[in-house]
Amino acid sequence: MAITAADVMKLRKATGAGMMDCKNALADANGDFDAAVQIIREKGKLVANKRSDREASEGVALAGVSDDNKFGAIVVLNCETDFVAKNEDFVNKTKSFLDAAIANKAADLEALKALEVDGRTIESHVAEQSGVIGEKIELSFYAKVEAEAVVPYIHPGNKLATLVGFNQGVADVQILKDVAMQVAAMSPVAVDKDNVAPEVVEKELEIAKEKFRQEGKPEAMLDKIAQGALNKFFKENTLLNQAFVKDNKQTVKEYLQSADKGLTVTEFVRTTLAE
Repeated sequence: MAITAADVMKLRKATGAGMMDCKNALADANGDFDAAVQIIREKGKLVANKRSDREASEGVALAGVSDDNKFGAIVVLNCETDFVAKNEDFVNKTKSFLDAAIANKAADLEALKALEVDGRTIESHVAEQSGVIGEKIELSFYAKVEAEAVVPYIHPGNKLATLVGFNQGVADVQILKDVAMQVAAMSPVAVDKDNVAPEVVEKELEIAKEKFRQEGKPEAMLDKIAQGALNKFFKENTLLNQAFVKDNKQTVKEYLQSADKGLTVTEFVRTTLAE
């Protein structure tokens, strides 16, 4: 049957695919709109498979929270080029995935992929985008934070995002936002020294001992000296003990307690495409 320009535009609007792709899909489907849509989607899977060995190192990292500020999520959607990452439609598509994650309190990345947006799974949307854009598109990262108060931060450019959970809210939300920005800027490894993974502690002690051993320090003193180096590591790399970036005369813990004696961080997540 004859394929009209109106048919092509309708399919393009529905799928976002190129004009020729839409025309060819309609021709292959003998004008059947739903079948043409399926052809476009299958093409997306084909493109994704063909490009599976490509590196999707660009993309968008977005963070957001629920209306009650008690649940937050971060989503990263990868692509191959910065040109695509900066495209408004690509950013909006990522935002729709983030909104679905928050609305459904997705448990993990696989649960997120299984959620439906506009009647289709997010996983199928991602595959379709590969066909529409012609690049490898990958939903690579998802994390959530649940707490009495959760605050997000997205660094300009959508390449870095953080979520920070607190044990309580405060009247001045900027205080909490400052800490979310601290996480972005200083990339702590844990909330406090007690939260640092044992293997990280062991590694830092070994690095310190070997360093001082090379400097000729007595073997009997290495454990004590290394412990001092570990304490410095904790101060520089655990969030509550870091110098507050807006006022390095106080720690983040002291900054929070100046607002409310009981205020503290329960957990945080930081992800970036830039590092």
